[in-house]
Amino acid sequence: MNRGNSGAGTAGANLPLLRSHNAALVLDLLRTAGPDGISRLELAERTGLTPQAVSKITARLRADGLAAEAGRRASTGGKPRTVLRLVPAAGYAVGLHLDRDELTAVLADLSGTPVAARTAPLAFGAGAEQVVEAAAREVEALLCQVAGDSPPGVVPEAEPAADEPAAPDGARGVLGVGVAVPGPLDHAAGVLHRVTGFPHWDGYPLRDALARRLGLPVVLDKDTNAAALGLALGGVADDPAGESFAYLHLGTGLGAGLVLAGALHRGARTGAGEFGHQVIQLDGPLCSCGSRGCIEALCLDAVGRGDIAEAARVLGAGAANLVGLLDIDRVLLGGRTVDADAERFVRGVADVLAERARREGGPGAVPVAVAVAPGGARGVADGAAQLVLASVFGRAAEVAFPARR
Repeated sequence: MNRGNSGAGTAGANLPLLRSHNAALVLDLLRTAGPDGISRLELAERTGLTPQAVSKITARLRADGLAAEAGRRASTGGKPRTVLRLVPAAGYAVGLHLDRDELTAVLADLSGTPVAARTAPLAFGAGAEQVVEAAAREVEALLCQVAGDSPPGVVPEAEPAADEPAAPDGARGVLGVGVAVPGPLDHAAGVLHRVTGFPHWDGYPLRDALARRLGLPVVLDKDTNAAALGLALGGVADDPAGESFAYLHLGTGLGAGLVLAGALHRGARTGAGEFGHQVIQLDGPLCSCGSRGCIEALCLDAVGRGDIAEAARVLGAGAANLVGLLDIDRVLLGGRTVDADAERFVRGVADVLAERARREGGPGAVPVAVAVAPGGARGVADGAAQLVLASVFGRAAEVAFPARR
């Protein structure tokens, strides 16, 4: 089973062979500490590494420009402790969301903060080569913008801090490109399967094709997995290392991203979360996948009729199935269709889950919480950038990029 690693709080190992693993643990703690920073002593306590090992790691990180001093903190005894922080502008990741009719690209710094974004129409059914070329052009346009040449459609997000390096010039400083697309697909091989409504994508090596075109490392995953990973790393949970949640994405299709006990759950074949094609009405309308009565078909049919209450009720029925199967802590909703009427979708799904809690858990049962996922329309693209950053911070146990030769 391929699963993400919850990262923070994981013990380090004082072995030379694990230097990169230990550095990733330290980097992740610097990231989560934010601009206030963290001391070397705290890093040693949190990782289980010796103070000497932490000192060597932080010296290397500072020499590489990844860490910097953030001031001094009063100590309970002895001299004040030097506090270190992550340097967000030391590296960047591109997040690319290829939806069925739209492309969204973001450039995020090491902290995951977007510094530029771009959207454009996309015809996912136009053919693989055309889609790869369109995606590559948008990534190149994004990098042109941060290099100082702003093509039309690029929206700057934030200016770099005065004491930090500027955004990358072209591909310099870009660690890789995370690509989020509709499933099903094979995350490890970077190959798409029979995307619902677009069977001609079956077997296409999108990851490798885009990597060749851009000359950058590329990692591929389902749109729902990317969004769920971004939410997990962004701290939507009070206890990110232990919480389990489902992210339900209703846009031009319907899918789910699952985070179980703080780790992204893909399944052995990246098959987990094919939520939209569970059948809940045997004689229901024909779905584009070939089955009848799928949640996706029922939801989108109700949306097409303007019956948002019914669409939310159907989505709630599917969410209740997940709650019953996985005992998750919360349900987060996203996608363009949800965003267009978020309050009614949240209320409708919450009503179904509340009724389930009353029916099965007795009068004192507490229903699973339902909320709109933070991040808005760009949540999937932001999560796609985290597909790249997760490996930097030791937050992905599975191989994200193809093996180096």
